[in-house]
Amino acid sequence: MDLNWSPEDSEFRERVRAWLADNVPQGPRPAGAEAVAFDRAWQATLKQGGWAGIAWPTEYGGQGLSLTQQMIWFEENAKAGAPSAGVFFVAQMHAGPTLIVMGSEAQKAKHLNGILGGEEIWCQGFSEPGSGSDLASLRTKGVVDGDAIVVSGQKIWTSFADAADYQELLVRTEPGSERHAGLSWVICDMRAPGITVHPIRKLTGHAEFASVFYDEVRIPLSNVVGEVGQGWKTAMATLGFERGTAFTAEMVHLVLRLEELIEYAKSHPLPGAVRPAWSDDECRRTLSRLRADLAALRAMNYANLSRYAGGAAPGAEGSLVKLFTNQLAQRLERVAIDMMATRLLDPGSTEQAWLDAYYRSIVQAIGGGTVDIQREIIADRVLGLPRSR
Repeated sequence: MDLNWSPEDSEFRERVRAWLADNVPQGPRPAGAEAVAFDRAWQATLKQGGWAGIAWPTEYGGQGLSLTQQMIWFEENAKAGAPSAGVFFVAQMHAGPTLIVMGSEAQKAKHLNGILGGEEIWCQGFSEPGSGSDLASLRTKGVVDGDAIVVSGQKIWTSFADAADYQELLVRTEPGSERHAGLSWVICDMRAPGITVHPIRKLTGHAEFASVFYDEVRIPLSNVVGEVGQGWKTAMATLGFERGTAFTAEMVHLVLRLEELIEYAKSHPLPGAVRPAWSDDECRRTLSRLRADLAALRAMNYANLSRYAGGAAPGAEGSLVKLFTNQLAQRLERVAIDMMATRLLDPGSTEQAWLDAYYRSIVQAIGGGTVDIQREIIADRVLGLPRSR
């Protein structure tokens, strides 16, 4: 991949920067129910402005631009403080891409334009009680009955399930099957009879997660993505996007966040000190290591994007990116916590946002597969090591 920006890329960056300067909403994203309306409005603005689906094919409503330009878009969004995908993360980062590579033409025609226009919110129905990191042990049952699959069971930790229009749902459709065999990936209409959503309220008072119960929910066979009984293959494509390209934006945010922390160190002392933290040799070394590691993470993202631009589908290498991203996020936020100390507890202080970010970094290391799961994938599928027992 040529890491020198072409004249076309530089011109594209200037156009992105100018449009964002005129259109990024003022003020933070609201919490609770208002966040959904905010995210829908922002996605509609992107669509109207011609910025939705930067690298999606034009025939599905996207812009048909290069993955390099998608990286530029992510970088400029982060610099401008533009809203994240929010409730559209699942739809844009892995449901939509999964449909593009594995869905039928009818499925693409029905959903992709709606995703990009802010009309369809998706959630993910993978994890179950007792089947989170070990996804292959899921038990939610789907019985093929004529032209439908009848689903019964439960999913948990489903982000924004109460606001979602559709769900990427993984169920066991072959009786007696075990592990990776006999699964099917289906598009589930969240308004279908028999679905009950129970929000899970966090300590913050917000309920971004939910349990979803299925009581003989009928889903058309035409909603199967891929083939019946071959859902593991489709799910791996989904997780490849989730663990690979979906973390590109997170990497950009971490780079900017580190630079913010460096500026903080230049004007604030360490606990018990008088001089700015930047004057401490060990502090500078720690921040320099983080900057070097983030440069390595950026190179990993660029290498992956180069492979994908050449036609390769996201694969197990995405686990390397996810693992390294999560570890770096926790290290960065931990350094910030140590540097700010008791200032984090001052009512209304700007430092409190760093404490919230530290908590989020812990959660993000669990979602999409824990650290141990990512290491197992890397050992097995990237390094070819014997499976652990």
